[in-house]
Amino acid sequence: MLQAIIFDVDGTLADTEEVHRLAFNAIFEEFGLDWNWTPELYAELLAISGGRERITAYGNDLRGRFADAAAFDDFVLTMHRAKTRKYAAMISEGALRLRPGIRRLIDEARAAGIRLAIATSSARGNCEALLDNNLPPGWRDWFETIQTCESVPAKKPSPAVYAAALAELDLDLAHVIALEDTRNGLLAASAAGLATVVTTHRFTRDHDFTGAALVVDSAGEPDAPFTVAAGNAHGRRVVDLGLLDALLVERAPRALRPRVRASA
Repeated sequence: MLQAIIFDVDGTLADTEEVHRLAFNAIFEEFGLDWNWTPELYAELLAISGGRERITAYGNDLRGRFADAAAFDDFVLTMHRAKTRKYAAMISEGALRLRPGIRRLIDEARAAGIRLAIATSSARGNCEALLDNNLPPGWRDWFETIQTCESVPAKKPSPAVYAAALAELDLDLAHVIALEDTRNGLLAASAAGLATVVTTHRFTRDHDFTGAALVVDSAGEPDAPFTVAAGNAHGRRVVDLGLLDALLVERAPRALRPRVRASA
């Protein structure tokens, strides 16, 4: 059943959210703002997809300082661009590694000829900064399509970024699975018709993931297996190709399920 995997980036490929939070706070200070996004506050702000959108929502009280809405929007855009540069610098300094099991799963998929794609509401620069520092040169060729907020402006929970990735893959939905980490990501993938595995982290472990094919605390490694929060892990201890295939078979209409020949 499994022919392709679509990965989210922030929180899924790596536990980026804490680095994002620290980068936001550093830029707020540079811009003379007394804002401090604590871990608890940031967990709430993750309900809003996109860093620029989070700044806009949180900074609504600042609008009165600007001549008009356009001036405020320009200020937010300038601040977010500075934050993106700060985040990239922190990543290049080795501040972040891939989450457990992610490199293993990518390598397994490539060896088996499973197609790979990325669908994220983050900026392409953020994605490239992370993967440039965690994968070998040439990693861009590993992914058939990389869809970001620059190629698809509509942010999750809109399914638009997944729809764009699926259009490039040109596969039946029954053969594709998504990996996500937030409720908005799950809603986006589900609205696009995809089965979704959610790997939670400190900022999202309490989110509502109703509708996910499986919810675990990481993709897991053989010596550090995942913990299942919801769903059927089919006896597996890590997210691997066998588990992803089993989840697709479980979801597929009976007519599409592979036939198993009876023993003689």
